[in-house]
Amino acid sequence: MHWRFCKEGSTQYFSAQVPGTVQQDLLRHHKIPNPYWSTNVDSIQWVGKTNWIYQTQFDYPVQVHAKKRIQLIFEGIDTYAAIYFNNILLGTADNMFRTWKFDISKLVKLQNNVLKVVLYNVDQRADSIAKQYPTVLPCENTRNFVRKAQYQFGWDFAPRILTLGIWKPVTIVEGEEKEQAIAKHPKVALIQQADSIGSSFYFKINKQAVFMKGANWVPADMFLPAISHDCYRHLLVAAKQAGVNMLRVWGGGIYEQDIFYQLCDSLGIYVWQDLMFAGAMYPSDSSFKQSVFAELKDNIKRLRKYQCIVLWCGNNEIDEAWHNWGWTKSYQLSDASKKELWNAYQLFFEKEIPALIHQLDDRPYIASSPKIGWGNDTSEYTGDMHYWGVWWGMEPISTYAKKVPRFMSEYGMQSVPNKKSLIKFLSNKDLHLAAPALLAHQKHATGFATINAYLKQENLTYSSFDTYIQATQQLQSKAVALAATTQLYATPYCMGSLVWQWNDCWPAISWSIIDYYGAKKKAYYTLKRIYNKPIKTK
Repeated sequence: MHWRFCKEGSTQYFSAQVPGTVQQDLLRHHKIPNPYWSTNVDSIQWVGKTNWIYQTQFDYPVQVHAKKRIQLIFEGIDTYAAIYFNNILLGTADNMFRTWKFDISKLVKLQNNVLKVVLYNVDQRADSIAKQYPTVLPCENTRNFVRKAQYQFGWDFAPRILTLGIWKPVTIVEGEEKEQAIAKHPKVALIQQADSIGSSFYFKINKQAVFMKGANWVPADMFLPAISHDCYRHLLVAAKQAGVNMLRVWGGGIYEQDIFYQLCDSLGIYVWQDLMFAGAMYPSDSSFKQSVFAELKDNIKRLRKYQCIVLWCGNNEIDEAWHNWGWTKSYQLSDASKKELWNAYQLFFEKEIPALIHQLDDRPYIASSPKIGWGNDTSEYTGDMHYWGVWWGMEPISTYAKKVPRFMSEYGMQSVPNKKSLIKFLSNKDLHLAAPALLAHQKHATGFATINAYLKQENLTYSSFDTYIQATQQLQSKAVALAATTQLYATPYCMGSLVWQWNDCWPAISWSIIDYYGAKKKAYYTLKRIYNKPIKTK
């Protein structure tokens, strides 16, 4: 299919690539500047606030297959769309993570079939749904109403880029589809047992306890169709070489592409798979839930054939957020609202979702990561922990030697990428700490101030921008070295160490171990040395 696209209301069409996004097509036609260069990301925000039309025309030898069912299948539409075939509305889409199937048996012609997809402004839809919702749902914007990759609304390592597009392949299938196979996978158990200290949290694979050495994985680009197989291969082979045996697919991104899981299977890397919910309360109305249940069926049926998956996790940090982030005050929630929201959360993540998953797959499920926030001492003795006392809490790096949980599923320290990477998105005049272009690529509100405070704490000095880069990478290396070594040494009390974060979704100053361009920071070699050593127990 040869696609073309235009702004809604315009008659000027340009060639398009599917799978792809509007932003990538505009960039290809030089209609927007490179969003990753300098401060350009601000200048492309209009794209996500506009409606767009994608269209293709094709012939189809319909007479040969007259008696067979013919289905038009979209593996992924980002996000709100109307789909027309030969001027007939087939249906609408409202969930980026779903597969959309339409029966075109009675509509398809021998020649000149016209397929049109109208893509709608996400912000406008999200704001409209939020305004109509009867309860205030804690969230920093209206992303929680949209079944779209949450990091694209902006995160502390990601810019706000609301992509639109047909982001996965479009195919025509004749006859009935085969059900996705359930592959044989290793016997997996997550052991959460009360003991004299608190409660354990560790994985048994084929009845053998395994210490999980690894990292958190985020989408490898803001523009998801831009991620090549070579990019996945580079990042995952680097993980294997570093001794990584687990990656946690974080809940603010996507259910990853098949190539990710294929590579993890072949490399022997276990996958902790979050469902795509993060750091907010989500709607509980029936239409939202039905959309999510369809999303889960599509993705679990697709992913259950991969042996690498060892855990389904309902969400990232929502349980912790509810109990520790001060939502009750900041959103002025009444007692009735609090009860309603928490009951809805428990029903969704602790009953309905696990019931659905267990119909489709037999691997373990937990409702949220972590169960208990790092500000509560119990988090050291029970379950998994996201320890952000270092960084968010400004506690000294030496705290890593004392705060040892049963399973560390997030911790980290920021650093600046290598200079070779910096000059791919900054001009030489912007290679200084006050440059607006550099600051545009630091998405944590106090990122540089926090880095600088830790440099001072650790007596890491610098005399130039080049030595500043080295100092930040030394800082990150020192932090992960102490944390990872302490956690590995604490086995079998502690049975997992996952650093935040393995990779980047754009050129950034972030917690990544490997930057957006695939360059390894100093911390990579530090972790490689630690992870590849035999584990010594106390």
